[in-house]
Amino acid sequence: MSLPSNVHVSKHPCLMAKLSRLRSKNTDSREVKSLVNDIALILGCEALASSLTPHDGPKGETPIGFEYTTTTVRPEALSIVPILRSGLGMVEAIQTLLPEPVPVHHLGLYREPSTLEPVEYYNNLPHHIPTSATEPGTNASSLAIIVDPVIATGGTCAAAIQTLKEWGVKRIIVLSVIAAAPGVTVAAKEWPEAVEIWVAGVDAELTPNGMVKPGVGDVGDRLFLTIGK
Repeated sequence: MSLPSNVHVSKHPCLMAKLSRLRSKNTDSREVKSLVNDIALILGCEALASSLTPHDGPKGETPIGFEYTTTTVRPEALSIVPILRSGLGMVEAIQTLLPEPVPVHHLGLYREPSTLEPVEYYNNLPHHIPTSATEPGTNASSLAIIVDPVIATGGTCAAAIQTLKEWGVKRIIVLSVIAAAPGVTVAAKEWPEAVEIWVAGVDAELTPNGMVKPGVGDVGDRLFLTIGK
């Protein structure tokens, strides 16, 4: 399967086994939540290892009185951007990985059923729409981490990338549990020089209604027990 160079598919055996379990229709909501969290944790470890760099911080002291140099990470201006609803299931894992608390900015996007085009219904990026060309800084993060369990057609992910680019973000990491090859290709081409996409697995096809095949179903519905809404 040929994918853009900025798309990284994990080969971690534990992650692959967890993804296999997540695919099962017999996996209940509680385990779905646990699996999505675990997959995000493993995937986040891989992605952040190549995207963050360690730097010396202030001096500290060990419990037995020895001085040592603390370690911080850069860039310091980080944020997590979950795509509502299902992205919420990945936030805690990334917060666990990062050494300091970072802002969480929510984006609400859904696919219009007939066209499958993304529609934004919620955006809490601070000052995300400039009022003039001379407006001062928008407090944009140097690195934004988009979390969204499924990349299907790629339209929602591409729209989120474009929104963050317009906000002023310098680099973006996208973390996703599963992607369709056509969709992740669309997303990867949105801003290739500044975006890295990390996924646990890639499936080759989409169903006629835009679902990843075989995929993992609607993760939001499985997480929040709204199947059949």
